[in-house]
Amino acid sequence: MSDELARLDATAQAELVRRGEAKPAELVAAAIARIERLNPDLNAVITERFEKARTEADAAPEGPFRGVPFLLKDLDSHSAGDPYHAGMTFLKQLNWVEAEDTYLVQRFRRAGLVLLGKTNTPELGTQTTTESRAYGRTHNPWDPSRSAGGSSGGSAAAVAAGLVPVAHASDGGGSIRIPASECGVIGLKPTRGRLPIGPDGGEKWAGLVTEGVVSRSVRDTARMLDALSGPMPGDPYFAAVPARPFASEVVAGPGRLRIGLLTRDPRGQVEVHRDVVVAADAAARRLESLGHCVEESHPSALADPELAEATTALIAGWTARNLDYWSRRTGRRIAADDVEPHNWALAELGREIPATRYIEAVNALQTFSRRMARWWEDGYDLLLTPTIPEPPPPLGDFDPTPEEPMRALSRSTSFVLFTIPFNVTGQPAISLPLRRNAAGLPIGVQLVAAYGREDVLLRVAAQLEETGDVVG
Repeated sequence: MSDELARLDATAQAELVRRGEAKPAELVAAAIARIERLNPDLNAVITERFEKARTEADAAPEGPFRGVPFLLKDLDSHSAGDPYHAGMTFLKQLNWVEAEDTYLVQRFRRAGLVLLGKTNTPELGTQTTTESRAYGRTHNPWDPSRSAGGSSGGSAAAVAAGLVPVAHASDGGGSIRIPASECGVIGLKPTRGRLPIGPDGGEKWAGLVTEGVVSRSVRDTARMLDALSGPMPGDPYFAAVPARPFASEVVAGPGRLRIGLLTRDPRGQVEVHRDVVVAADAAARRLESLGHCVEESHPSALADPELAEATTALIAGWTARNLDYWSRRTGRRIAADDVEPHNWALAELGREIPATRYIEAVNALQTFSRRMARWWEDGYDLLLTPTIPEPPPPLGDFDPTPEEPMRALSRSTSFVLFTIPFNVTGQPAISLPLRRNAAGLPIGVQLVAAYGREDVLLRVAAQLEETGDVVG
């Protein structure tokens, strides 16, 4: 039964429970068996809460995903009474446990999901591969010598391998979409403000971070968005309430859309691999065959040289703040040896940035966002790009070398070429597994919509899924 359930998406598993053909405890037991069998080779799940899950299973609320097994990324959101380490050896050694659920975890539970454990993530989520000093490397299910991406690499690998049908993820520069691309699953970064962040803060990375899930079906992505969406009192950002449930968009035709295509670095600094260009071009041809107008066009603001400098200043400032935050909460001052070198370097840079420079960086990114929005206002519905500029890299490719001690940062900077601009603007973007290369590695393609228009993304994603183009 375990392998049979592994082929079902979350919607289908929940339907078994609704029809009385399976009990939540049976779904949970089957998922635990898969984790115990497959995770030793993947290293996707780092914290088990199996006994709690068995107890909670049949008491799960009557939500849309009642009884469906689920994994929580060990970053951003946390669950009451469970370890929370954010990829940090520092917190792991302290056996740090959080006392309460975040707002999003409350909604996961209310939807009926059963939390089986936590997934691996790089330290503080600042790398685009999941290879932390605290918990080691997560392996790509398609090729264990390859990265699963980051920072939601543990979640993406778990879903791709069938450990669970859907898992929590978060995205500050591409951390939902990058691992979705590398592991061959679906990863939607929702509009800023669509899902709440709290109660221990209203924003992260000055609004760049958004939470969500990775899944294996468009309908799961849409139904999860319905279950999780909506503001909480005091939220600093707002996404307009959709006209109808997102699940309705999966069966709604998108009409004829105008889509821009970008397959190169507008600044000419990052070489884009042929495999991902081929995948994006093939997606463009398929969309044309479905009646859409696709043309080479993109927002001119993507060539803005200030983007990288401003985002670096912002992330560095928040890294410094995060180390200070954990020093205060734990009562132990974090030193250089307590964190990985690239994060200490970011924090040191952040401490050197004056408040006025930080404000200038935020203002520059807000100006960039307004310039970006004009392209959509000029009549485009979607932008089509590769998700990442190359196929999944070998594990260890981000390791520092004597010649490049900060290689983790430089490699990650190149990987967010097509993703981080939309963390800055807050627009929704989705990575779809539309192709595999000659080596059998998944290649994701990204679609980006205007602010608040997840409905358009879901319609087109469902259209591609129906025609068999989604190959995860």
